[in-house]
Amino acid sequence: MKSLIIKEINSFLGSLLGYLILALFLVAIGLIVWVFPQSSVLDYGYADLEPLFTYTPYVFTFLIPALSMRAIAEERKNHTWELLRTSPLSIFQIVLAKYLAILVLVAIALIPTLLYFFSILHLGDPPGNLDQASFFGSWIGLLLIGAVFGAVGIFSSSLTSQQVVAFVLGVFFCFLLYFGLSAAADFQFGAWAYWVEELSLSFHYINLSRGVIDSNDLFFFFGMIWLFLGASVLTLRNK
Repeated sequence: MKSLIIKEINSFLGSLLGYLILALFLVAIGLIVWVFPQSSVLDYGYADLEPLFTYTPYVFTFLIPALSMRAIAEERKNHTWELLRTSPLSIFQIVLAKYLAILVLVAIALIPTLLYFFSILHLGDPPGNLDQASFFGSWIGLLLIGAVFGAVGIFSSSLTSQQVVAFVLGVFFCFLLYFGLSAAADFQFGAWAYWVEELSLSFHYINLSRGVIDSNDLFFFFGMIWLFLGASVLTLRNK
């Protein structure tokens, strides 16, 4: 599994497309947080990084399916999946190795955003006037959303041998889990609205952004990850 993880990371970082995707993510987030007047922290006037945590899930909806679309689809398209299956790894271990490689790439994309924390920490008046619990709760929430989206991307890649189709499916599923269920809850009434809202990633992400790490939210995120990884394994076994 270690060799497969390293291979996946090297294949992504060894191509211009990989660096381009990461650069576009960091540039887009940088423009949103510091430049665009509607969301710029400098124009907002408060030591707060709410724009970073509000808009990053939107970018993740497209970024992570782009990272994961080739994970299994490319293996099947190039007819190397059969060769990979001859290695002393089960299907679950192959899926898990590819998923862990995506997690590393998501972490590489998120770690530079910690520079924003130190910037705002020194720009506050007085310096250090920042809700640090809320920041790190939201940052952990972003990492967990990226982890769930990575599992969704693996599942989408297992459904087809075409990378573009895997990307479109990944974007659709990520959008549905984060935005779609919350929007659907607005059309429900009574207790059903709350239950539908609880199934959305945004509901649990908002809870973490308050700076309180609740076990219910963590169980939900990890449950979603195992659900989609398990669905990926079942799909590949059936194929």
